[in-house]
Amino acid sequence: MATACFHTSREVNICDAIASLGCVAHSLERSWYAVSTLPRNEQSVARYLDANLIEAFLPTRESVRRWKNRQTVTVVEALFPTYVFARIHMSEQTSVLRSPGVRRIVGNHQGPIALPSSEVEFLRTRPLGNKIETFKEPAIGERVRICKGPMLGLEGTLIRKKSGLRFVLTLELINQSAALEVTADELEPMSSYAR
Repeated sequence: MATACFHTSREVNICDAIASLGCVAHSLERSWYAVSTLPRNEQSVARYLDANLIEAFLPTRESVRRWKNRQTVTVVEALFPTYVFARIHMSEQTSVLRSPGVRRIVGNHQGPIALPSSEVEFLRTRPLGNKIETFKEPAIGERVRICKGPMLGLEGTLIRKKSGLRFVLTLELINQSAALEVTADELEPMSSYAR
């Protein structure tokens, strides 16, 4: 048995308005974006965004540092240096980009790319404390330095990765190269190498 439903023109307008509100509400959903900042400006950018009613999140971690005077200090630093997360609608993009210390919103040639909310929420809700740290594995061809063991201080170019945790390193010794296998924790990337 079919049921017929008749609406007055006023009821149809109300139904259309409710349907359009659903579309508007969907289009006004906010998403998390990675915002690239100037070095050491993460905290000031997060504070500025919060002050301008834009939800910002700066994941931090604590590390213990020893100063030259042998004093140990606990320092709170950004977990991802030069990045802050902002939960925005695309109409708020200009406000974020005009914030002092902001370089850009991370994306590609088509525009900013939203991050999966689950990943940001994981960082926000889990009390990770000192259990989390960033991990940057050196890339093939990158200049690296040995930071532990008997070869401490030697510099070279990473030429091959073997079985996940082993690296083969080229060292320039008397204008010759020698291959050496070291573990991943013995290497550190050289960010400012000039030939």
